Amino acid sequence: MREFNFGTKRKRRFRFIAIFLVVLAGLMIYSYMIYRNLSTKGKILIASARELKQTFSQNDIDLLNNKFQDFSEKYNDFKKSAQSIYWASFIPYIADFKNGVEAGDYLIRAAYESIKAITPYADLIGFKKGQSSFVERSAEERLQTAILTLDKVLIKVDSISEDIKQAEVRIEKVNSNRYPKKLGSIQIRDRIEIAKEQFTGLASLFVDAKPLVKKLPEIFGSDKEKIYLVLFQNDKELRASGGFLTAYAVFKVKSGKMTIQRSKDIYTLDDSISSHPVAPREIVTYHKGVSRFFIRDSNLSPDFPTSVELFNSLYKNSGEKVNYDGIIALDTNVLVDMLTIFGDTEARGIRFSAKQDERCDCPQVIYTLLNEIDRPVGYIKEDRKGVLGDLMYALFYKAIGFSPSKYWGTLIKETFKNLKEKHVLIFFTDQDLQESVERLNFASRIKDFAGDYLHVSNVNFAGAKANLFTTQSITSKTKLNGNGEITREVMVEFRNPYPHSDCSLERGGLCLNATLRNWIRFYVPKGSELISFDGSKKKVQTYDDLGKTVFEGYLEVTPLGKAQVIVKYSLASEVKAKDYKLLIQKQPGTYDDKLKVEIDGKKIYDGVLDVDKEIKSK
Repeated sequence: MREFNFGTKRKRRFRFIAIFLVVLAGLMIYSYMIYRNLSTKGKILIASARELKQTFSQNDIDLLNNKFQDFSEKYNDFKKSAQSIYWASFIPYIADFKNGVEAGDYLIRAAYESIKAITPYADLIGFKKGQSSFVERSAEERLQTAILTLDKVLIKVDSISEDIKQAEVRIEKVNSNRYPKKLGSIQIRDRIEIAKEQFTGLASLFVDAKPLVKKLPEIFGSDKEKIYLVLFQNDKELRASGGFLTAYAVFKVKSGKMTIQRSKDIYTLDDSISSHPVAPREIVTYHKGVSRFFIRDSNLSPDFPTSVELFNSLYKNSGEKVNYDGIIALDTNVLVDMLTIFGDTEARGIRFSAKQDERCDCPQVIYTLLNEIDRPVGYIKEDRKGVLGDLMYALFYKAIGFSPSKYWGTLIKETFKNLKEKHVLIFFTDQDLQESVERLNFASRIKDFAGDYLHVSNVNFAGAKANLFTTQSITSKTKLNGNGEITREVMVEFRNPYPHSDCSLERGGLCLNATLRNWIRFYVPKGSELISFDGSKKKVQTYDDLGKTVFEGYLEVTPLGKAQVIVKYSLASEVKAKDYKLLIQKQPGTYDDKLKVEIDGKKIYDGVLDVDKEIKSK
């Protein structure tokens, strides 16, 4: 009879369990040691990153180089320690960690090449730098030297772009859905998703900017002279592309040397055209007593390149015409920013300042310009609006007269902000350059968008500067119906809490605040159908323009009064409720417009419409 040795089996099982527990304990100890090591080095790395961030604010390029080198060494140390767990990359969380570390490595390479590239020109972009023959030259000479040697730096752009692309590829592999929404009170999943979106946005910005960056020497006339037309838009009399066209200047650049050839009143251009065509329907319908089409009224389209086409249709007949390489449109926010940076400035014997003026509750430069341009006098003022160009002329030469390291960093930062907020618009005749500025959203192009869309365009056809006093708020409500139909309600409310100005010509009154005559258009997805349009004082129009459907109306806002329009419509069938997203494009020349967005009764956004906003349902 066969016998079974149960004692031996128990011993083997015990031995197996013992070995398993020993291995498990070893793995736990090993994992803990790795965790402690990574945690310690991670804290050191974070401290170094904070120091590096603080160094940027000190604007010292040599200190920045040193701190970046220190940060890079600490990152390499952290990366070596991190590699000890890459063998476990079959675990999704370890794979995400590995992708994150590798992305950081590529970003450090890109940052190293970027800092190395800008170091010779650090003084020009606002960094302090040790003395050299380059720094000792005048600001204008330094700029010319930079432009003529910039091509040597720009050869690095492609390799920097490739490093950023490789980092983006690895960041995209991180799957935020596998992480919990919350860990205690800390938001986990949303933070990962926001970080991914922000990085993707920055990476796309660099990629989109690359063609423009590579052509910077050409833009600044390294090979031949470039001519740019500068158009000044008075946003206090709001027009579709930012403001009433009030003055212009001709700006020339050759090998980095910049000169202003001409600076005049916009009426000079209109007077140089012998015969003006009949005004288009929009002007005849909404403007006050205007029957002819003038350059000063040509920015009718919210799509800036389209407004440039209208401008050119008249400009080609002007005796003042020059063949330009690009147009730069500026509004009054740029003036205020420049005066804030460079201080009080004089033009035509008048002092201009960014300080607040009680007479209009606005910057002194705004009131002084309007007082000089619009107040009636008993004599003819020649080139009365040309004072704006003269002020810009004075600020330009003030800018190149200062040490770049003192002001130019701030100026570049504010210029970029103004480009994002559409206080500066750019148009190039070169198609490649134009495509680049459109991708960067610096051309105020009405965009194609795979989803819901809204742009509210307001045009002041009153002559008064009522937009200086009138505020605007937009409330957007979307209802995603169960049958797949999407309906929307958009309410725009205007308020003017200030009293009427003295508009008597006989008394020489300065008519700034009067009734706002506002032509309003709602650009929505093409094929959308209007349900109702409440608040328009004229017949509502519906038509297609710029690849959108447009609902058009007219309203008036009196001083110390308010007005509102409410538009309800159903969206085109191409816009789907699943993964619903909405793009709202800001109008150029507007400030601090309030925006509220609701989707199915849930508040998704409540803030300011300062830049174009893409909003997704949660």
